[in-house]
Amino acid sequence: MILTMACVFLGASIAISSQPDISIPILLLALTGALLAHISVNTLNEYFDFKSGLDSITIKTPFSGGSGALPQHPDNANMVFYIGIFSLLLTTLIGCFFLSHCGLRLLPIGLIGIGLILTYTQYINKRPIICLLTPGVGFGILMVVGTQFVLTGEYLAKSFVIGVIPFLLANNLLLLNQYPDIQADAQIGRNHFPIAYGFNLSNFIYGLFTLLTMLIITANVLIGYLPSQSWIALTPMPLACVALYGAIKHKECIGKHPLYLASNVAVVVSIPLLLSIAILL
Repeated sequence: MILTMACVFLGASIAISSQPDISIPILLLALTGALLAHISVNTLNEYFDFKSGLDSITIKTPFSGGSGALPQHPDNANMVFYIGIFSLLLTTLIGCFFLSHCGLRLLPIGLIGIGLILTYTQYINKRPIICLLTPGVGFGILMVVGTQFVLTGEYLAKSFVIGVIPFLLANNLLLLNQYPDIQADAQIGRNHFPIAYGFNLSNFIYGLFTLLTMLIITANVLIGYLPSQSWIALTPMPLACVALYGAIKHKECIGKHPLYLASNVAVVVSIPLLLSIAILL
């Protein structure tokens, strides 16, 4: 949930940089919609993982393997499913309000978002490249660009450019969190990137996305697209190197060393927050 708030905050900061008198109620409604969308995809994923038997063979870590709630309380499965559907319905209602408020130009973001929620567990997790990029699309593009649009009524090129940063980071977050689950996921038919292409290529992709994040921030500061204080967003980058070291050394056993997964989470959340603060300042 913190990552959702960070991405909405980033979109809002971009909007404020071009139009300072934004509507706080609209911002809060956008944040509510984003949180509900995240709740929906998480609870539906929890439900389908329980029904598929994945939860019973997955080794839980603080950052992967699901919450473990349904195996302990199986009678709550239907309630979790209903929460996921209800959250999706509320998200859709908020989206319909924004369509009436902002116009049909927002429709592609809404349709893609709903599509990702409905297909993530049952379809996307079986397509390695799509699964790799979906988190970034949801957090980095839909949330950042969508928030900026509903606050300003127009698409700003800056939001797409800056949205690439959480796009890369969110992809890395889910990529590394899949390592501990690789054997269990393969048993129930998932085929995400580490399963399909192995740890070496997955580590390369993680390193590449990290490097691209650094280069994009640096380039945008140098050309003046980001303010000079945005250099502060690079300060968490050593933690990404720590996470990559852990991924290379431990591979599927990285879950036994939560420091590395925690480092990954810290990078993914802190960089959008630091960028938001830099833009607002």
